[in-house]
Amino acid sequence: MKKVLLSVCVFLAYLSSYAGGYRVGAQGQRALAMGHSGVAVINSAEMGFYNPAGLIKLEKKFNVSAGVTGVFSNVRWQNADTGQFAQTDSPIGTPFYFYASYKVNDWLAAGLSVYTPYGSSVEWEQDWAGSHLVNNIELAAIYIQPLVSVKINDYLSVGGGPIFVTGNVNFNRNLTRSLVDEDGIRSNVTIDDSGITNWGWSASMMFTPTEKLTIGFNYRSEIIMEARGGDATFANVPNSPLAPVSNGVRPFNAELPLPAEWKVGASYQFTDKLLVTAEYNRTLWEVYESLDITFPEGGPASINPRNYQNSSIYRIGAQYDVNNSFTIRAGYYHDESPIRPGYFAPETPRNDANGFTGGFSYNVNEKFAIDFAFLYLRFKEVEASYDFYVEDGVTVPFGGTYKSNAFLPGIGVTYKL
Repeated sequence: MKKVLLSVCVFLAYLSSYAGGYRVGAQGQRALAMGHSGVAVINSAEMGFYNPAGLIKLEKKFNVSAGVTGVFSNVRWQNADTGQFAQTDSPIGTPFYFYASYKVNDWLAAGLSVYTPYGSSVEWEQDWAGSHLVNNIELAAIYIQPLVSVKINDYLSVGGGPIFVTGNVNFNRNLTRSLVDEDGIRSNVTIDDSGITNWGWSASMMFTPTEKLTIGFNYRSEIIMEARGGDATFANVPNSPLAPVSNGVRPFNAELPLPAEWKVGASYQFTDKLLVTAEYNRTLWEVYESLDITFPEGGPASINPRNYQNSSIYRIGAQYDVNNSFTIRAGYYHDESPIRPGYFAPETPRNDANGFTGGFSYNVNEKFAIDFAFLYLRFKEVEASYDFYVEDGVTVPFGGTYKSNAFLPGIGVTYKL
């Protein structure tokens, strides 16, 4: 029983790393089309996510942006020594966003943001070679943030507000590499919890020293997602005194950290039609050193080292107003992985990545526009392993070559009045 509980602790640590190590960058179609850069771009209510300080600078009094993105991802794994191969068959993820802002007067604007920066799924083939680490995982986190944007003077504005987060998670893996029940079905455990909540905050600044140059900064705080009394369900365990655990449900407690991040960028209006932007993002992953797991009905507490490192994202983008009806956009970004060697698990099948983006807006009239965007994300092929799985007192590394990519098409609408 002790061994299985400790094993549960280990894959809960994986779960947390999935929540942080893989982030869905789809919080606005206009910004997504420009390399997901928007901290210094004033063009819609999307600023509720990218830089709330800029809401007061929007031309119209009332602004709304909403949209949804499809996430089509694929991961392939192969062990050259054994010839084993597997790939994911992941359901389509659908992160969404909704932003609204209202200009109260010349110096104050209020807003509301609802978005899903964490929300995806990974589903491996049943009983594949790494099933003792993961079979499937589903994760969703919704951020809800009331906002204020204040004009300090003609050049400087500030903004931000509290963040309420609610989320849920479901995770399944086989108990060991070989344990089966009387019918030969692999023993497994499912972790499930919903209604996980907590609070954070963000603060931002926007500086426009000239009509053509805009500089922006945004900070989003660390948020600790505290799972309390979730269900760990053990199934297909053989009915034997030699079995490490019996079938049934046991509660668990865990803390899943979402790290702080900040971004700084600049945009320049080269002509009346052409805008170019560059942005730097930094995510403070070093806070994720370990994960503490407890079982309120008994069982040893566990501290699981993760040893993540801070990582950066470098973004560039551009938009061009073709005419009064069409605006086209394109961008690129390079995303560094926070995962150190030896900690690469199939729950977080990602490495350094290059993102190629594009899209356009069609202005139906002066008030209403439809926004389209796409992202092709190519992860660097990596030979990697997870070196901390322990079975029967023996450490059993799991590794191989991972090839990953993702395609994210999105559609949104923009309304201003």
